[in-house]
Amino acid sequence: MKLVRFGKVGEEKPGLVDADGAIRDLSGVVPDVTGPYLSKSKLAELAKLDPASLPKVDAGVRLGACIGNVGNFIAVGLNYADHAAETNSPIPSEPILFNKARSCIVGPNDDVMVPFGSEKMDWEVELAIVIGERASNVSEADALSVVAGFCVCNDVSERAWQTERGGQWMKGKGCPTFGPLGPWLVTPDEISDIQNLGMWLDVNGKRAQTGSTKTMIFGALYLVHYISQFMLLEPGDVITTGTPPGVGMGMKPPVYLKAGDVMTLGIEGLGSQRQTVVPYKAS
Repeated sequence: MKLVRFGKVGEEKPGLVDADGAIRDLSGVVPDVTGPYLSKSKLAELAKLDPASLPKVDAGVRLGACIGNVGNFIAVGLNYADHAAETNSPIPSEPILFNKARSCIVGPNDDVMVPFGSEKMDWEVELAIVIGERASNVSEADALSVVAGFCVCNDVSERAWQTERGGQWMKGKGCPTFGPLGPWLVTPDEISDIQNLGMWLDVNGKRAQTGSTKTMIFGALYLVHYISQFMLLEPGDVITTGTPPGVGMGMKPPVYLKAGDVMTLGIEGLGSQRQTVVPYKAS
């Protein structure tokens, strides 16, 4: 099952994608795609619906982030062996964790804004995990039981702030629009092997990142287990799991985003995103 949120910013409605790729309106069944409606029992109820019985949504409607009212937005750094190599970084012995701000989350095709004073804005295609059940000290073997689904994340980053401003990565990770999520929240039954999905990202039509989740240092389910040792994971939390090689800071010389650039990115089975980079505008 592929769940979506559609409509104007702040007015998104829940939907699901039918076999023909059309969006069907779920707002008569659930109020939104948020934590309280991501449990196994709730998702099982949605899976029993006949999509044809739901109103069809007009093609071309704006897509919001595929999960609403996100709780914790947790990220993993340097989690691909080939990405660590391109940045001349040692392989971590344990997952590197940091936070992205909830306020950075936007839709998969919304504009991404250059922050005020930004010098080194970069891209990162990532697999994100959406939690559907409360989890504390969950084992790796049981980790899938607390996962509602998976989606694409662009972990947009400001490298100068991330690496040159005192050691807190979150400084360069949570700026407004730095967390596009979607287009879909894809339930685990749709993915045969989460550790063998192709990934890609283009900048202005030129391939920058090509990778696969098979080169993750710490697999998706291990990360759920690991993070649940340090905090209570709750329905609606999102974990974005690291990026393969091809980021701008790893190029020689480095290449960074500027207003007018267009990023397109995707993950096998999870859909694709497209963002235009726009100049800073005060909110």
